[in-house]
Amino acid sequence: MTDLPHIASRLFATPLLIARAKLDVILNVIGPRLNGTPLEDLPPHPARDLEITPEGIAVIPVVGTLVARSSYLAAASGLTSYSEIGDAIENAATDPRVRGLLFDIDSPGGEVGGLFDLVDRILAVREQTGKPIWAVANEAALSAAYAVACAADTIAITQTGEAGSIGVVAVHVDESNADRQAGMNWTFIQAGDKKTDGNPHAPLSSEARADIQADVDGLYERFVSLVANRRGLSPEAVRATQASVYRGELAVQAGLADRVATLRQATNDLADQLNRKPLSRSKSAQPSPIRKETSMQNDDTPEPKASTEPDKPSAPTVTEPDNSAAVEKRLRADFAELADVAAQGARLGVKLDVAEAMAKGVKPDALRRTLLEELARRSDAANLVATAPAKDASESPIVKRAREAAARRQ
Repeated sequence: MTDLPHIASRLFATPLLIARAKLDVILNVIGPRLNGTPLEDLPPHPARDLEITPEGIAVIPVVGTLVARSSYLAAASGLTSYSEIGDAIENAATDPRVRGLLFDIDSPGGEVGGLFDLVDRILAVREQTGKPIWAVANEAALSAAYAVACAADTIAITQTGEAGSIGVVAVHVDESNADRQAGMNWTFIQAGDKKTDGNPHAPLSSEARADIQADVDGLYERFVSLVANRRGLSPEAVRATQASVYRGELAVQAGLADRVATLRQATNDLADQLNRKPLSRSKSAQPSPIRKETSMQNDDTPEPKASTEPDKPSAPTVTEPDNSAAVEKRLRADFAELADVAAQGARLGVKLDVAEAMAKGVKPDALRRTLLEELARRSDAANLVATAPAKDASESPIVKRAREAAARRQ
């Protein structure tokens, strides 16, 4: 039997980072049962385990409603805890078989508690191990789940996938009218003026509402800052989304994702990127034994005897091709990423010169920002949003930022 009071305490009068549609579903299920009637037992939700591909990519599932702790309902409701996700990431990152990590995200978000600690944990793992981390919105990376995606180096999204819902919500239920109809009158004897603020048996006071709103606003600013820093956007541009949900290519245009791809495509692309990685400096820079012996010779060293055997390549001819190959691999990797951005721009009607970018040393991230700024300049910001546009799209911070960038280039 499900512990309904425990669920209610995690759902009401506390900030949540969850998509509105999912919140509506939860409220419709929980709301009618707040009189103490227990929820019916639910069949166990099948768990998804971490998978390591033959190429050394650890695919880590981030699915279901995200909570700080899930043991009390994990089997029945398919909840996923932030601690479970963090443990899976650390285990994968320290596994010698794993070369890269990929988040398979399909979640509407969830609780605030524990979220930002998880993001910090992911960033620390990335810094300590150096292993790349990608994420795929497959099919939803919303609210808290999108915050988890932002901890990745690259975000992909399926054609019908959803990203965004960058906002915070808190719910208060006023049961005082239902109490009166049931002939019940609640009296709280308290010490501390705010001890019973937000209780469901009385209307929400203006003071309690102001306190909850201040908490929501503070968490929202932290969420905005996270997205802005990790996605290379301005805080104004992130706020301008107004917690909208972006689907597929629209998410890419808004800067919330880097490309449209399936989970399989992203897995293969991450493996290709790892295979294109140049040799490390420590390996390519080590001198060969032949070179070392040659450098130790002095004027008293007798000349070698003549040999009838064919001349063998000297040490320099052995090491130099290795260095050239490493440089070539690095250049090929840079060109491939730039070409991918240019191809994306071509599909959107924006021409980008890959050869010129290579000659000037432009990085893929910089070229991607150029593409986004050009798209923002050409298109009204409201066309990026899958929901109803704002009344005055000309004042959108996204458009303003793009125009300012264009003016600076002139």
